[in-house]
Amino acid sequence: MSKTIKLKRGFDIKLVGKAEAKIASIAQPEVFAVKPLDFVGMQRPKVTVQAGDKVKAGTPILFDKKMDQVQYTAPVSGEIVEIRRGLKRRLEEIVIKADQEMQYEEFASYSAGELAKLSKEDAQAAMTKSGVWPQLVQRPYGVVANPDVAPRDIFVSGFDSSPLAPDYDFIFQGEEKYLQAGVDVLNKFTKNNVYVSLNGNAANKAMKSLKNVNFNSFTGKHPAGNVGVQIHHLAPVSGQHDVVWTINPYGLIQIGKLFLEGKYDAAKVVAVTGSEVKAPQYVKTYMGASIKPYVAKKLKEENVRYISGSVLTGTRIKEDGFLGYYDHSFTVIPEGNEQELFGWIMPGENKLSFQRALGLFGWVNPNKEYRLNSNQRGELRAFVQSGVLEKVVPMDLYPVHLLKAILAQDFENMEALGIYEVVEEDLALCEFVDVSKHKVQAIIREGLDLLQYS
Repeated sequence: MSKTIKLKRGFDIKLVGKAEAKIASIAQPEVFAVKPLDFVGMQRPKVTVQAGDKVKAGTPILFDKKMDQVQYTAPVSGEIVEIRRGLKRRLEEIVIKADQEMQYEEFASYSAGELAKLSKEDAQAAMTKSGVWPQLVQRPYGVVANPDVAPRDIFVSGFDSSPLAPDYDFIFQGEEKYLQAGVDVLNKFTKNNVYVSLNGNAANKAMKSLKNVNFNSFTGKHPAGNVGVQIHHLAPVSGQHDVVWTINPYGLIQIGKLFLEGKYDAAKVVAVTGSEVKAPQYVKTYMGASIKPYVAKKLKEENVRYISGSVLTGTRIKEDGFLGYYDHSFTVIPEGNEQELFGWIMPGENKLSFQRALGLFGWVNPNKEYRLNSNQRGELRAFVQSGVLEKVVPMDLYPVHLLKAILAQDFENMEALGIYEVVEEDLALCEFVDVSKHKVQAIIREGLDLLQYS
């Protein structure tokens, strides 16, 4: 039965630079990359190609030795030009110079009637071989789903509430048949327990036509669009063996195209956002795209920070860096490395703060958009018992107690305080409002890794 859940806790960070709903005409990048660091939980990556090899979109190039049935494939056709490694030879990027005309590996395709008769085993084999499987993320732990572990439920968030988030109705428009095909395939892995969460304050054009799903609506401030928050209110993860899967609508589309058209299609619409972009808008590209063509001579100033994904949860990259596997936007904000006299305590109309003390005028004009930089405006200190973290987490959790349990490596309290219900993004707002400036997301990952690998 459909529910409408109104969340009272959270915080919207309203920034200058939201993408205009139009697609820019910009030439595609010359190079793309697959970044193993995007895949949380990948411990022993094994590269199956070398520099100079020719690949098609969907050609396997990488796998994890601990889960070798899941292949990570090339997003575009072209030539492998570089395999980049960092400290201790850690694999960082596999770089591909793209062909002018895309070529695809061929996989089996199905009509709607044939898809209904497809077995779970055949569906799984196609998904793990083609490269769409990593779109499935398993909770607890927030890692790529293990094909050998059946999920209790599968969850899809139909909207994004993060700062400068792309409009799902815009980027997924016209993809309804692929979304439905993706749902039909995933229903083979669970007994019609695919949950789709809609934005209670939006049209949800791209998602509302889906069939054979459990619809629910959420209203409230960020993180209302986080799938972890939605799981908590619909069917919480109760322990380490209570496995659920999550997937973004884009992942559903990729699965749908695989089975309806027989190809691994990594094309996507990406939002170019941020206060330092002259004309924030959308572009059509492919997963792993170099951001260079989209920022070269298109910025207001040069002293900036490039972020693949959201300003809260994204990854810092260079000017010639690559879009992350799970990201639908990249953001450019001021670097924030300048000094400001008493900047940490002086109130002002252009400062955003969860507390009224510093963002003195923000509560008077709640719709004001801000040009924020990367400056943390504070330094690490002991936890301050202010109760502010609890005000931005719309879940029945005690964030400070959980973080302290992780730092103390207190496994019993970590479990009792609900660590299996969260991943980094669910507590990302805590990092923004925390006056103690702890790296909350890194601490959460540390705790999850301790429980998973100890």
